[in-house]
Amino acid sequence: MKKRVTQHHLDGLIALLLFGLFAVCILAVLLTGAKAYRRLTQRDQAAYERRTSVQYIATRVRQADRLDGVTLEPFGDGLALVLPDGEGFVTRVYWDGGYIKELYTAIDAELSPPDGENILKSGGLELSLEDGLLTVTSTTPDGARDTLRLSLRSGEEAA
Repeated sequence: MKKRVTQHHLDGLIALLLFGLFAVCILAVLLTGAKAYRRLTQRDQAAYERRTSVQYIATRVRQADRLDGVTLEPFGDGLALVLPDGEGFVTRVYWDGGYIKELYTAIDAELSPPDGENILKSGGLELSLEDGLLTVTSTTPDGARDTLRLSLRSGEEAA
């Protein structure tokens, strides 16, 4: 009779150990998956932050690219990308106070950089325009840089 009771306890203990091992394995797989997901999410977020500002500016330039439609001018402490709409208004895209900003005004309006609308958080924006080549270098708040070069067609047809 004692042998049967001992056998029952041993069977129950083995089943409990197998269940515990199974639970530990499931937990390890879940934690590994969660870490991998977190790394992928952080990588995607960093890529989004790095590329979004230059892609935003590229889209704005492509919308306004016409003869003499894209210029740079001093605005506040830096340069602003000036995009006229042809109806007496301009859009200025510039960096001020940690943000890429946009300001849509009449051509002769006297507004200052803080008056613009915050578009994207940014660590800086460098603009240059030479011989129809617009170079935009954007810096994220954590210091990553992304550069975009656009050849302005200014109303010309593609070759």
